[in-house]
Amino acid sequence: MQRSTHRPRLLVRPGIVTLAAAVALAAGACAKSEDDASKGDGSPASAGAEQKAVKPKPGSKTCTIDAYGAKELDLKKATVGFSQSEKEANPFRIAETQSIKDEAKKRGIKLLTANAQSQFSKQISDVQDLLAKGADLLVIAPLNSDGWDPVLQAAAAKKVPIVTIDRKINATACKDYASFIASDFVEQGKRAADQMIEATGGKGEVAILLGSAGNNVTTERTKGFKERIAEKAPELKVVFEQTGDFAREKGQQVTEQLIQSKPGIKGIYAENDEMGLGAVAALKGAGKKAGDVKIVTVDGTRNAVQGIVDGWISGVIESNPRFGPLAFQTLDAFTKGEEVPQDVIIQDSAYDADNAKTEIGKAY
Repeated sequence: MQRSTHRPRLLVRPGIVTLAAAVALAAGACAKSEDDASKGDGSPASAGAEQKAVKPKPGSKTCTIDAYGAKELDLKKATVGFSQSEKEANPFRIAETQSIKDEAKKRGIKLLTANAQSQFSKQISDVQDLLAKGADLLVIAPLNSDGWDPVLQAAAAKKVPIVTIDRKINATACKDYASFIASDFVEQGKRAADQMIEATGGKGEVAILLGSAGNNVTTERTKGFKERIAEKAPELKVVFEQTGDFAREKGQQVTEQLIQSKPGIKGIYAENDEMGLGAVAALKGAGKKAGDVKIVTVDGTRNAVQGIVDGWISGVIESNPRFGPLAFQTLDAFTKGEEVPQDVIIQDSAYDADNAKTEIGKAY
């Protein structure tokens, strides 16, 4: 079982040395949160932040453009289409989109963008429109994991490779999409559970503010959290689960209901920072004091890390949104005919009371 504080040092297959050696990149994306766009010194909140990838395990599946059924091309001369899934009010999405734009600009690549505004039907039509406008390659941040057949068929007909980021499409790797770049969401859930166990002493009742239904992020973050609780702290009971749709307002509403139905709740696991910050607002509104209810979240936004400094949040597991460098590095290697991993897994750090104040500059 992989421990929450360590990532294994894994060997890489010879065929993917070029990409694996390059994935440990610094991403200088200019990100902002809803309330804090910069650090106190005026520099971008993302300055100095890095998104690094775990080296693939021996025997990990790879993909080449030949196996995919497309033709090699010069990335510098290609048009890349990027489909964002959600409204850019969420700091994660703001940072994610900006990172893609910054890396495309840095490389001199023509980029077409679209935002589905959290509407899945719009995202499907957005991607179809990107294909109609001449996108040679696609980078998609999916809203849902299912329902992508119309896009996959249209892209296959034009032999346009797809790289998905953050959320996985339920389809066949190296047939329907070339590579998937994301964090290890099960591991994030386990690490969040470790922080909750430490914060609560491993006893009491806790609640889960679930992310949106229909995507692998919610499913896997929940799975990891519950598995680790069952393994390490059987006296810590999950007694409440309700979706907050990854939104601050919904997280606040659900927590207000939680306080009424479970007044003795000891901890809240919010599957993203925005819901966690909504939970903080609900607790403040109910007259609770900082630390009365332990909150653990996932993302790594500046506001959530500040919540640790202020005593309202016990811990935050990072989920780095700065996909630009890794996404374009993967596209570059793939379009040259090199092998790329079918799954590129990102290394994520964590924040707690010991490092929140000193590391807040890395938050977004």
